[in-house]
Amino acid sequence: MSLLSHFDHPVEDAQQAFRHIIKALSEPGVLVALPHSTGWQPLNPASTSLLLTLADQETPLYLDPLINSDTAQQNVRFHTGAPLTASTSKACFALFSPQITEKQLADCPAGNELSPEHSATVIIQADSLHQGTPLRLRGPGIEHYRAIAPLLPTVVLNYLLNRPVAFPAGIDFLLTCGGNLMAIPRTTHVEVC
Repeated sequence: MSLLSHFDHPVEDAQQAFRHIIKALSEPGVLVALPHSTGWQPLNPASTSLLLTLADQETPLYLDPLINSDTAQQNVRFHTGAPLTASTSKACFALFSPQITEKQLADCPAGNELSPEHSATVIIQADSLHQGTPLRLRGPGIEHYRAIAPLLPTVVLNYLLNRPVAFPAGIDFLLTCGGNLMAIPRTTHVEVC
């Protein structure tokens, strides 16, 4: 077993990470830095911080095979207690590489009108949060609009532009790159600039 570090200062870093995650979710498109300096490879530092902060024994986690490893699995189990699932349809959190497929995303639970809380939170390890298609965000947490340009997989971009399920159901997206996080929750309307 190869256990890697968790937060340097577990209580303070977890509190700081939680505040930054809430800021990202309440202000869609805003870039925040998370406190974990190294990730559980192949998980980047921001994805590692997210899991350390949000995952627990009651939140099944799906790890995309392209970013899954024995080390990542061991550390997720040891540090968070989150059960790993081989099916995206049973996940509360689903962590994907940029090569996410349409089927993988379609299988993620989106909740429904009566139980929107039964949706998955999808974490995408993006290659860049600045070099993609220019997008305009509108909705709660945004005064007029916010322009962003994350490098999104085509499948995710299509989902965001077409939102196949009506609010309050839907998927919340957390985009990570290095130690940075950007959120696009289900309440956000997305269009190409």
